[in-house]
Amino acid sequence: MIRHTVMFRFKESASPEEISAFSNGLTEMAPKIDAIVNYEHGSDLGVNEGNFDYVVTADFADLDGYTTYRDHPEHKDVIARTSHVIADRAAVQFEWQG
Repeated sequence: MIRHTVMFRFKESASPEEISAFSNGLTEMAPKIDAIVNYEHGSDLGVNEGNFDYVVTADFADLDGYTTYRDHPEHKDVIARTSHVIADRAAVQFEWQG
């Protein structure tokens, strides 16, 4: 299995409505991409200072599944529609036994 984890910091100027549109876009996108085995995302709980604001975790059967997701038009559309609210992004893909 391949796990893709992405953390985001929103721009200080990002409105609650823009952040909600970001989250909704992810929710609507996931069922449209068959390569996704599991998809979770949500806001940081605010327990620790300095954390990122939002996280996405997606699981794929193999590396081909991940690259299918990465290059999928639905995924690229969400990025294009919401990137204006992102100040910082960090990502990693790793193999795990699931």
